[in-house]
Amino acid sequence: MIRRIAILTGGGDCPGINAVIRSVTKKAILQHGIEVIGIEDGYEGLIHNRYRRLHFEDVSGIITMGGTILGTSNRADPYKNPTLKGGKTVFEDVSKTAIANLKKMDVDCLVCVGGDGTLTIAYQLLKDGIPVVGVPKTIDNDLMGTDVTFGFDSAVAVATDGIDRLHTTAQSHHRAMIIEVMGRNAGWIALHSGAAGGGDIILIPEIPYDINLVAEKVKDRSRRGKRFTLVVISEGAKPMGGQVVVRRLVADGAEPVRLGGVGPVIADQIEKLTGIESRSVVLGHLQRGGIPTAYDRALATSFGAGAVDLIMANNFGTMIGLQKGSMVPVPLAQVAGAQRKIQPDDPLLLAARSVGACFGDV
Repeated sequence: MIRRIAILTGGGDCPGINAVIRSVTKKAILQHGIEVIGIEDGYEGLIHNRYRRLHFEDVSGIITMGGTILGTSNRADPYKNPTLKGGKTVFEDVSKTAIANLKKMDVDCLVCVGGDGTLTIAYQLLKDGIPVVGVPKTIDNDLMGTDVTFGFDSAVAVATDGIDRLHTTAQSHHRAMIIEVMGRNAGWIALHSGAAGGGDIILIPEIPYDINLVAEKVKDRSRRGKRFTLVVISEGAKPMGGQVVVRRLVADGAEPVRLGGVGPVIADQIEKLTGIESRSVVLGHLQRGGIPTAYDRALATSFGAGAVDLIMANNFGTMIGLQKGSMVPVPLAQVAGAQRKIQPDDPLLLAARSVGACFGDV
């Protein structure tokens, strides 16, 4: 008998989270008479016992809103929570406190909306006896068990719009324009926005690049009368035999290594090797903000409704996923600690190659 559920949103924000909160809350209330508790700021709220009840009116009209009405945190982790002691950051296991707080809420299931980090923690909570259901959220589109995550389409739309705008200035000034997009270990955003925006060179983490081949592509275009080049590069791209570009280190972060800055590095290298004026733009958090696309709103609504179905079937320890057009339960054991990356035979990768896009390897 499901009487009360809780929902939290962890990790980085992305378009479509509010659509999920709305879908879970409305379906739970309307179809099943279930009370919904919203935990504030992700796992941080679970640790510090911050939550509020979500009424139907609280989620009405939020489907178009970016961000998350519950707030989020990409640092809090009940099993490895950063705490400042003696001027130094130490990590403590406060999972017993978090679990005790959840039990005081008297909920029958915890819905965890997030990416690989959030769902890995959810899996740990499951192993500690907490009924959990996951919803796949990340603009990077790198979660196992689902063909697509919500937030990805919105991020690609923003990145593609940026490429389109840079296309005209690159053409006018006869420059090589480098557009750096997000994608720590997986190049889905770069591949899809690069293909959609007509990127001449697309550099992704899965394919280490040879800067000399990249420069040769730029020079070849110039010889053929194409006096500009668009380079779309994922923040996690790296040269053959080299390393990723690290922007900074964050001692108390879930991901202490923060990437960023490979775009300017590539721009300098291209200009030196080709003599062609080069400029770079880092899109950064623009890709995570703003209103969700229609596709992400629909997908997030389906995910939220599907998560409630899993709860009502007592199908805990699973994530709702989209596979071949259908909503399916995916064991969290298959999702936790894993990432879905672009394979060499990916259809869009092959299509981009076939129309002349260079990936820095041939």
